[in-house]
Amino acid sequence: MTRPDPLVALTLTIRSAAPRLGAVRLVAVDGPSGSGKTTVADRLLPALAAAGERVALVRTDHFATWDEPFDWWPRLEHEVLAPVAAGRPAAFLAMDWSGGTPVPRRPVTVPEVDVLVLEGVSAARRAVSQRLSCTVWVEHPDRAVRTARAVARDGDAIREPLRRWQAAEDAWFAADGTRDRADVRWDVAD
Repeated sequence: MTRPDPLVALTLTIRSAAPRLGAVRLVAVDGPSGSGKTTVADRLLPALAAAGERVALVRTDHFATWDEPFDWWPRLEHEVLAPVAAGRPAAFLAMDWSGGTPVPRRPVTVPEVDVLVLEGVSAARRAVSQRLSCTVWVEHPDRAVRTARAVARDGDAIREPLRRWQAAEDAWFAADGTRDRADVRWDVAD
């Protein structure tokens, strides 16, 4: 017996969900750093587009910094969620992480959409839960694997800031109860 493709099932779940951010379905792809959130979101976008949805992706890394892993949320609310909820395009300056220290400098425009995918650590935070049409929790059970993925992606210089970040995200997820509110759990195993 063939196991159903989780991407197909997720796409169907999202397409059948009610819009809760104005006329837009807001989908959060959340989980610990290095767990595979980016991969899931990057696969989800073309699947939704192929199903006829106008879709855009905003990453929490566009807003977060090493020093402020979670306190940037008001900026995302004002610059992205409010205009999208009102049926307007959104625009913001995304953090450029290429130098190791994030600096806001890359302009990003979010067009009018049917589905907005918000991907990254704390994307499904309690503060937005009533406006989410679908919450996807992505998790890999092995922290060493998650750390290795992040270092492979961003370079060895992030190892120490990443340790602090992981401690902060552990505390965040425990206090916020994010995993328990997920509509879909996407467990990644190597």
